[in-house]
Amino acid sequence: MALSLGSGAPGMLIRAQANIRVVPSVLVRVDTPRSSIDAENATSAGVQSDSDIKPILVVTGLAIEARIAAGPGVEVVCSGCDPARLRRLLDALTPTRYRGVISFGVSGALDPALEPGDIVVATEITSDAGAWPVAAMLSGAVTDCLRGGAGRPAARAALVGVNAPVIEATNKAELWKRTGAAAVDMESHVAANFAVAAGLPVCALRVISDPAARNLPPVAARALRPDGRVDLAAVFAGLAGNPKQIPLLIQAGRDARIAFSALRRVRRLLEFGLGLGSADL
Repeated sequence: MALSLGSGAPGMLIRAQANIRVVPSVLVRVDTPRSSIDAENATSAGVQSDSDIKPILVVTGLAIEARIAAGPGVEVVCSGCDPARLRRLLDALTPTRYRGVISFGVSGALDPALEPGDIVVATEITSDAGAWPVAAMLSGAVTDCLRGGAGRPAARAALVGVNAPVIEATNKAELWKRTGAAAVDMESHVAANFAVAAGLPVCALRVISDPAARNLPPVAARALRPDGRVDLAAVFAGLAGNPKQIPLLIQAGRDARIAFSALRRVRRLLEFGLGLGSADL
């Protein structure tokens, strides 16, 4: 058993991908292999090779989100769904290494019309601390890559970032009424603040896991280790103390299975550099 996260709170996850080298919560960039002759020819022709392009910094909360996001043209930071820890990880980076910042992963729905597997590309990122504009060129490039191939059209809407999990449906409804945001996560506001302060373009791409009307099991608030992987000991202890939440956990698992399937499909469509290629951002 493994868990995943929607409203800043984990649900069940089915399987993980392997063969990704992890460096303390930061997945290293993977460049497409090129022969030295190809690289030399490209340089002679004045063509910028993939390895010459600055990577996109991708911010995630879960280890599985980081594994899905990893690939050529990106570097990934995984916070373990801890906004304070994410701030420390980002502060340790050199912003000039990157072309832009994307918050990527699953999220909880606030808009009742959104269902598990629905895709949301942010038009604005907000939190109690403020609001950050999304770079139109960055979000537009992501949206263009998804058009026609993601199964469902991506919704363009505001996202809200929070510093603690939103477990209860009543709390989701209150947050939707107060902010007007369509979805909620625990990374986008931190990523946006970092990017704007560094003068980097930022956007967020999120796939809905738990719908607005769905409560999450209380154990979801304590189900992760700092590296974004599931803390099975904490999960089993929580279930032993309150077995009535098991049906909620099973339902959260079904929702998460749909969400991660959609997230993988989205990632395949985005390809190199999360769909940004050598675009001038």
